[in-house]
Amino acid sequence: MSMKRFFAIVTITMVGFLSLTAGVRDDFKARPKLSANNFQAYPDTALPAITAAPAGYEPFFINHYGRHGSRWLISEKKYTYPLQMLEMGARNGKLTRRGEEVLQILREVYEGSKGRLGELSDIGHEQHRGIAQRMYQNFPQVFQDGATVTARSTVVIRCILSMQNEVDMLASLNPRLHITTDASYATMYYMNYRDSVVKPLRASQADLLKRCRDKWINPKGMLKKLFNDQKFTRDSIDDSRTMMLCLMEVTGNMQSHHQFENINLYDLFSDDDIYSVWRYNNAYWYINSAETPLTQCRVDYMEANLLRNFIEDADRAITGDNRTPGASLRFGHESVVLPLCCLMGLNGTDYRTTDLETLDQHWQTYKIFPMACNIQFVYFRKAGSDDILMLPLLNEHEATLPVTTDVAPYYHWSDVRDYFIDKLSRQPIIDLKQ
Repeated sequence: MSMKRFFAIVTITMVGFLSLTAGVRDDFKARPKLSANNFQAYPDTALPAITAAPAGYEPFFINHYGRHGSRWLISEKKYTYPLQMLEMGARNGKLTRRGEEVLQILREVYEGSKGRLGELSDIGHEQHRGIAQRMYQNFPQVFQDGATVTARSTVVIRCILSMQNEVDMLASLNPRLHITTDASYATMYYMNYRDSVVKPLRASQADLLKRCRDKWINPKGMLKKLFNDQKFTRDSIDDSRTMMLCLMEVTGNMQSHHQFENINLYDLFSDDDIYSVWRYNNAYWYINSAETPLTQCRVDYMEANLLRNFIEDADRAITGDNRTPGASLRFGHESVVLPLCCLMGLNGTDYRTTDLETLDQHWQTYKIFPMACNIQFVYFRKAGSDDILMLPLLNEHEATLPVTTDVAPYYHWSDVRDYFIDKLSRQPIIDLKQ
């Protein structure tokens, strides 16, 4: 190969790489709140219309798993650590004017969080009422008189309240639905399974994640905007990266509350800061949830029981004695939705790599799991035909699966079911000594 051709190939490759990078960066520049990862509020932009089903097919069943809505942060430290650092700066006269403003904002946010850590927020309630209303409007045949809606939640209160908001909305739209709700440890083996293999697999990559954290996250610019003496910050703040990560979480999570949603602290961070913190969190979630050789392609199989439950509920709806329409609604956490997406291969989330340096160009959390994120499999049937079609939706957008189809965006359920059964049969055998 000539040197000229070699450099041409390198140039083309770099241009492609940079254009992918620019795409993600441009998303964050247009809407910085997208960078909040799992703290991003459910998108409030107009949703696309659902593609009409093939002639003669009508919806009759919905399989669903949804995350709870927007909430307060779970860890008090995320509020208190940056607050304590700014309080220390204030006592020593080391805050900039902007630092003093941020300190007052953090005091107000922390006061609001007291006694409410992890609880569903006002916006979280609204998100689920909206999702239920659109589900009803999009697929009214599923919710006709006498239809059975079975709703289950994990035992966490924010999930129970999310479930209640959805079923209350459905009941208000059609009081003649048969709705049952449940939240029990008896169903936690598939609603939020604690897989003993997953913890050591995740722990095996802790050092790799720490290296990414130390390499990518640089809090110097943020500190200059908050403190007027950088020698003071070097001497007094023991972990400025943690301070930056916590402050970014508080900033990103303000979109969870009407009281704070219009407060903007993103000016504390450069475009590179926003991108780098998101990039680190993106890598964290990939290692902790995805189908990567870094964890022996095993972590997403933690949702094997849940995927089996999807299949079983679909089987009952399709072939059971009770052929009335209905829905199976499940409510839980993003730590379930994300690995379930990966196990299903929804929208290419089963992407495999060991290269965290380029991960952000191929796999992006902000497109998967905002607050109230949800997977909906909508099933369609046609009179006189045994061929069941299924439309997969992720956050109410039409999604793809790694299954061949001649009716896209719809799939033949029998093909999808066979793919899932085969995928479940290939669960890796794990050697924790590896």
